[in-house]
Amino acid sequence: MPPRRRLQYTQESIDQQLQQIHLLDASSSSENLEQLGPIIKQIHANRQQEVYLRNLQALIEAKDAEIEGICTENYQEFISSISTLFTIKSYTTSLRERIATLDENVGQLGKGLVEKKRTLLQSKKTASNLDEAIDTFQACLKLLDVIDRIGDMIKEGRFWSALRSLEDIQTMPLTSLSQTPLYQHILSSLPSLRVQVQNAVTASMKQWLLEIRNVTATVGRSALETMNARTRKWRARREKDPMLRSSRVGSAVEMVTYERTDSNVLDKDKIGVDFQPLYQCVHIYISLDSLDDLRTSYQADRKAQSDLILPTPLSISTLPALLEEICGFFIIESHVLETTSGFRSEREIEELWDGIVARLSSAIASALVEQRDPDTFLKVKECLTSFVMTLESYSYSTHSLHSLTLALFEKYTGLLETEFGRKLDSVVLDDDYLPMHVTTSSERESVLNNVWLSASEKENLIQYSIPLTLPWSQSFYLCCQDIRTFIQQFYQFVEGVSQHHSNIDDLLSRSLDKLLSNHISDSINKRLPSTSALSQIAQIVTNLEYFEVACTELGQSLTNLRSTQRGGTIRLASSPFSEPFQQSQRRITALITSKLDDFFDLSEYDWTPQGREEMPSMYLYELVNWLTTVVDSLPLKDTYKDEAYKGAIGYIAECFMNFMIGPKVPAMNEHAVANMVTDMTFLEGEITRIGRGNLNSSFAELHSMSKIILTDAVQDYLNPSVRQASYSEVRPKRLQALLEKLARYGATCRDNRSRERGERRRKEAETLHRMSLTYT
Repeated sequence: MPPRRRLQYTQESIDQQLQQIHLLDASSSSENLEQLGPIIKQIHANRQQEVYLRNLQALIEAKDAEIEGICTENYQEFISSISTLFTIKSYTTSLRERIATLDENVGQLGKGLVEKKRTLLQSKKTASNLDEAIDTFQACLKLLDVIDRIGDMIKEGRFWSALRSLEDIQTMPLTSLSQTPLYQHILSSLPSLRVQVQNAVTASMKQWLLEIRNVTATVGRSALETMNARTRKWRARREKDPMLRSSRVGSAVEMVTYERTDSNVLDKDKIGVDFQPLYQCVHIYISLDSLDDLRTSYQADRKAQSDLILPTPLSISTLPALLEEICGFFIIESHVLETTSGFRSEREIEELWDGIVARLSSAIASALVEQRDPDTFLKVKECLTSFVMTLESYSYSTHSLHSLTLALFEKYTGLLETEFGRKLDSVVLDDDYLPMHVTTSSERESVLNNVWLSASEKENLIQYSIPLTLPWSQSFYLCCQDIRTFIQQFYQFVEGVSQHHSNIDDLLSRSLDKLLSNHISDSINKRLPSTSALSQIAQIVTNLEYFEVACTELGQSLTNLRSTQRGGTIRLASSPFSEPFQQSQRRITALITSKLDDFFDLSEYDWTPQGREEMPSMYLYELVNWLTTVVDSLPLKDTYKDEAYKGAIGYIAECFMNFMIGPKVPAMNEHAVANMVTDMTFLEGEITRIGRGNLNSSFAELHSMSKIILTDAVQDYLNPSVRQASYSEVRPKRLQALLEKLARYGATCRDNRSRERGERRRKEAETLHRMSLTYT
């Protein structure tokens, strides 16, 4: 590696380095002595100190020589400049002295002006303070005037203006007044002033509540009258158009066809209901952010007013006025709900409504507990119906009132049943049961319009000439008339009631069944035992037949009526008159058999004749003649006549049997048995003659018994196969009783033949007795 070349410092290089660090630059104002560090370091590193210093000294000497040369050339000019400067200095000193003198003079003159200026400034400051004080005082006067006017506004009822004035005071821009104690005092008193406004508007609202309480009944009366007029108009229209019968006031059809008018029951000009105090109170409370307090207070006040509406106990005579007041109360509540936002809620009004409806229902139920007049219930229902329809139009729930109406309806129906039950009992029991007569066409038309008949029957009766004897008695007509009145009054209560038809139809069915069964049917049963004339009983049977037809026609007509109103089927009891029918037939049979007993009492049979009779007994001619005449003359259908003949023939056969085996005849002989056969044969002929030969079977056992005796066929009867084939209708005990009577007769005879026959009869009777025991 070649040796490093050592640097050589010359005067030019050193001058250049010093120029670079501005040590020799006359135009530079700064000296960068920090840059000497690297140069000195480099000198030391190269060990050129001596060389560098020698060259630096040479440079300094060269610069000194250069400076001396420059000074020698400009010396005269420098001296001249100094002389000039001394001259200027003297002038300056003179001017300074003159200025000091002038300053002293000006100072003396300015000191007076400063005092005057200071006085002037203080005067201006005082004037400014006075102006500010005056302005502040005037502002205070204005503020106090506003406060005073707020009191007047409160007294005049201008609550919103008073509240706005208070807000203006609070939001007034910052001024000198804002810092005054008076202003701070006024600001601190603003809450109390707001309370005054709030109390005043609340008092105004309370007064309004008292005032509307006085017009509540008028509002309700107007609404109810409007609804009644609407109901009458709809009823008239519904009567003209059968298609509208199923629609009530308030239904969809009625609402579509309803010609709504702009009549308002709360019309301020008509009734004087002004809601401004309430609206103003609500507005003020909203502004004060205290609406919840007003809502609570208002609800409590209205609750107290609603509690005062219902008196305790309730008098039915005051119910219309009471319902008017309740109706007006809740119409006002509905209006308040619709015309205010966020003040009233549906839940609050429903609480008032549910409470008063519950108390009203309880009060009405208590007032009607002892009531027995159906008309009173009807009046209550009419009041409730208008009340319910009116409040339904304001969207109030009336379900509980419908339940109350239905409960009243059930009690009303019960009272109607009692009232009409007494009427029907009286009609049935007091009837003479003679055919009813009509003498004029109008009378016939009135009767036919009141009774229920088949279309063909009614048409036939219309064809008959006047005067006319009707097939039924007065009781049938009066019962039909009363039932029509009952149905009319029944549905009179239902009119306007919104309830399921099935409930009403079931109630009507049960009520009609009670009237038909418990009163008409039972009263006929009570009347039958005291009726002894066959014609009257026949008339009762005829009435019963028409009652059966009337029940069918009544059920059908009611069903047709309800079907036009979307109701159900009216089903009456299937056979409410079955028992009177049976008892009537039994009564006819009893009366006939009673008369037959009279004939048998006149029979005067000889039970031990010496020979047989060829002709029947004479009393049988009268008996047959009477029986056929009476039974055939009864105004009854052949079915009932057949039953009468059947009962009579059966009773005659029973009487003949009693003659043969009963205790009234202790003994008889074979000739008496033969005479009985002759009488029976005669009766069978007469029965066949009148076309009722099928009834001859009543004498079958008598004929068989007589045949066994007259043909001495007892031994054949003892043979089971023969008995079953030829004498199955003969009962052993009866034949035994007849044989015992024949045996008694034989025992009383004196001739041996008769005695032997009697003994044989006795043994045959004993054999039959043992046979009876064996079969038993």
